[in-house]
Amino acid sequence: MSTAERQAQKDDDPVNVLVSRASQQLSELFREEMRLARAEMTQKGKRFGKGGGLVGTAGFLGVLATQALVAACIAVLALALPVWAAALIVAAVLAAGAAGMALAGKKQITEAGSPAPERTIDSVKADLAELKEKAHR
Repeated sequence: MSTAERQAQKDDDPVNVLVSRASQQLSELFREEMRLARAEMTQKGKRFGKGGGLVGTAGFLGVLATQALVAACIAVLALALPVWAAALIVAAVLAAGAAGMALAGKKQITEAGSPAPERTIDSVKADLAELKEKAHR
């Protein structure tokens, strides 16, 4: 081996060491970032769970409040009518409201059409047809 070849090999050694060290550091950095992401997601998951529980409890309390309001409406009407008539009137009003909402919801669902992204599917089909046409030229 000539002197120039030995010098070139010595010059290459630090480059190999630097590349190896950089690769190792990148690998360690990636692992640390993944640990950090896992810890962050765990913390966020706990908060989402607590938040979901609180929102669910709020919904339950809202239902109870609505029931109390319905009972109050029945009690007010019961001052002028028999209790059974007051309850029947409030039930009929609530049923009419539920029916109206159900019809409005059905109309919205009907207007929405198929859940498939039809315009996108048509666009993709058109793109594929154009690509096939160009391929055959």
